Amino acid sequence: MERAGREVAISLEEVREKNLMQLRKLNSDLFPVAFPDKYYDSSLASGEFTKLAYYNDICVGAIASRVEKKEDGANRVHIMSVGVLPPYRGLGIGGKLLKHVLDLCLKQHIPEIYLYVMTNNEEAIKLYTKFGFEITETLKHNHANLDHSDAFVLTKFIAPSQAKK
Repeated sequence: MERAGREVAISLEEVREKNLMQLRKLNSDLFPVAFPDKYYDSSLASGEFTKLAYYNDICVGAIASRVEKKEDGANRVHIMSVGVLPPYRGLGIGGKLLKHVLDLCLKQHIPEIYLYVMTNNEEAIKLYTKFGFEITETLKHNHANLDHSDAFVLTKFIAPSQAKK
């Protein structure tokens, strides 16, 4: 990737105890809600499904996901959060984070991925639909302490033929 004639390096790194504070700081800067300790425990336990994104060695974004079991025993992935600091948006970082998790789902034959997004977050909705997510549900008043708290559930289903590639 190039920006203003220079090569830009975007790298992804697994979240571990030593860099967990970077995820906490990003989340406090990016999201209007505070994540509970359980979120960070899940992020640490999820291994490859949670990544920090670095732009020229500066931590500028993250994706936190976890594998869940559905009632029928099938696995699905819940993307708990995706975010990129505003000055670094539009550089493909959010797309690289999403693609990483989608590729893991393909490799591990996980047929369903879902996430929540505020209904007024048009930029994020546009990114998710570009990657094949569809709105499958609307939740009213998803966060009691926010003025605008309605959220969409966006889901991507991976056909068995895609998951076996």
